[in-house]
Amino acid sequence: MFKKILIANRGEIACRVIKTARRMGIKTVAVYSDADRDALHVEMADEAVHIGPPPAAESYLLIERIIDACKKTGAEAVHPGYGFLSEREAFAKALAAEGITFIGPNPHAIAAMGDKIESKKFANAAKVSTVPGFLGVIENAEHAVRISDEIGYPVMLKASAGGGGKGMRIAWSRDEVAEGFTRAQSEARSSFGDDRVFVEKFIVNPRHIEIQVLGDKHGNVIYLGERECSIQRRNQKVIEEAPSPLLDEATRRKMGEQAVALAKAVNYDSAGTVEFVAGQDKSFYFLEMNTRLQVEHPVTELITGVDLVEQMIRVAAGEKLAMKQSDVHLKGWAVESRIYAEDPTRNFLPSTGRLVTYRPPAEGHHDGVTLRNDTGVFEGGEISIYYDPMIAKLVTHAGDRLSAIEAQAKALDEFVIEGIRHNIPFLSSLMQHKRWREGALSTGFIAEEYPDGFAPLVAEGDTGHVMASIAAAVDHLMNERKRQISGQLQSQRLVNFERARTVMLGKVAYDVIVDDADGGLLVRFEDGSNHAHHLSSDWTPSELVWRGTVDDDAVACQVTPILNGFELAHRGVRVAARVYTRREAELAGLMIEKKAADTSKTLLCPMPGLVKQVLVQAGQEVKAGEALCMVEAMKMENVLRAERDVTVTKILAKEGDSLAVDAVIMEFA
Repeated sequence: MFKKILIANRGEIACRVIKTARRMGIKTVAVYSDADRDALHVEMADEAVHIGPPPAAESYLLIERIIDACKKTGAEAVHPGYGFLSEREAFAKALAAEGITFIGPNPHAIAAMGDKIESKKFANAAKVSTVPGFLGVIENAEHAVRISDEIGYPVMLKASAGGGGKGMRIAWSRDEVAEGFTRAQSEARSSFGDDRVFVEKFIVNPRHIEIQVLGDKHGNVIYLGERECSIQRRNQKVIEEAPSPLLDEATRRKMGEQAVALAKAVNYDSAGTVEFVAGQDKSFYFLEMNTRLQVEHPVTELITGVDLVEQMIRVAAGEKLAMKQSDVHLKGWAVESRIYAEDPTRNFLPSTGRLVTYRPPAEGHHDGVTLRNDTGVFEGGEISIYYDPMIAKLVTHAGDRLSAIEAQAKALDEFVIEGIRHNIPFLSSLMQHKRWREGALSTGFIAEEYPDGFAPLVAEGDTGHVMASIAAAVDHLMNERKRQISGQLQSQRLVNFERARTVMLGKVAYDVIVDDADGGLLVRFEDGSNHAHHLSSDWTPSELVWRGTVDDDAVACQVTPILNGFELAHRGVRVAARVYTRREAELAGLMIEKKAADTSKTLLCPMPGLVKQVLVQAGQEVKAGEALCMVEAMKMENVLRAERDVTVTKILAKEGDSLAVDAVIMEFA
């Protein structure tokens, strides 16, 4: 077994590999760019080597820098994680030439399966069902249009060396193919150093299901069940689960056997994933193979009990698989949410800055639920513009699907992040969504269920009553403490007066009465609904999360102090809460609201990013929908378009400028 390995990656996956290596008694070496000098993976590793400036093309993607770090530290093997160099045949070959082991598949398998075009050719030869498409390299946009016309719309444009949603576009017309090809090629070049793009038929209303395979260097290959990754945004996975609510045992076996046959055809000898696009009728087609560890591997680990990173290390060291296919049993259900630094209310645009507060829920096993949080950040750290905006992967495992979803919803309620925008409110809303809970999924789920984007949820119905009850309980506790500190004497009249409250959740008012009851509080609503909730909690004002029971149901709600009140976050709802006496509520209703500034005549930068192109000139008349400029952030190119017919009067930003969120790019008349 290896004594020391280097992780050629960063962030949460580097931390993930270090954890397993440490458990196996293997020393680890981290590599880092200038931007990651104080990163968590650097702190966790036994040694760390600086490899260059922040851009990945000048640090994490330079093979010679990784090899040099191995030589300096005596690392015998390299785990590539995912992304970066993980699917580069040249990297595996370069390591082998230096006598360093690559913890991943052999170079032949990487070349055969890692390249999306070549993998489809191998799949066809192995008689695996594939999606109709053009397997050659597309020469230019005009060529892409001709091929798309032949295949029939819609089509998918994909980077041959791609992954993670980068270099991928869906096109429904000839014009969209032309523009999408250019964008996909550009993203592929900047993300992977390879601008080849291919075209295939886009299956309408599909599901994304993938099979985890594991092989060794002795010809043994098994599959470890499936994952469903149909909840996607911009072709990037948001929520994953294992197993899939679509499959039955017969379909699972058929897909698994096909995946194993394909892996054996290229002598696959590590952990890998064979991805399929599936119809609602359980038909399926080979999509691609990822010759690396997948981001969503934790859900497979939790339902099988297999540590995939450990298996990759053991296989790379020459060991035989210690298990056979008959040893693989799927137990329970696992759900994973990808927590990103992005603003769901602004079309999920990236967010950067300092993590002023970062308090994830506690990991562990309790009452039949396992909670796991794979992360690479820490409180006080920076979210950089240079890399993927993922903050963490929150995973819950329980005996059945609904229990795992409920556990995930509660864990999201307990996950406190401040200082940047994040997608937890969106993830929380998804956990409550009826269609998601029923398992009626497709890759178009988010576009179909949120056609106008994600709007902040409103505190209403049962959720509103629960949050109003918590607000009243928090206020009551704080008032009790104040009176104890000041030594106030309480007459019965004062006590009754203090217990009548108006809770304002945003602009919605709830009149309540707060009474002591059975070791807790009873909050009665005076709105004709006859709602009354019994609350019990040992929460104190220093805690960021109120944990307790509401009518015997376990509830978590974030409580953040703000001016004259506190902000609550629960089940995707984030709202300012203020608790008044009845007279204070009357007076508060007379206050004049501050009007927001008029920004209709300006184009604001929707996220921190780099101006790649300015596509208009001052004095130019622009029609609604026309492109104005392109801003790049976190490896994604975002085209900003005119929302209405305007005339550009002034351009305040130029190509190459680094802009903050809401910086003015141009002005209109």
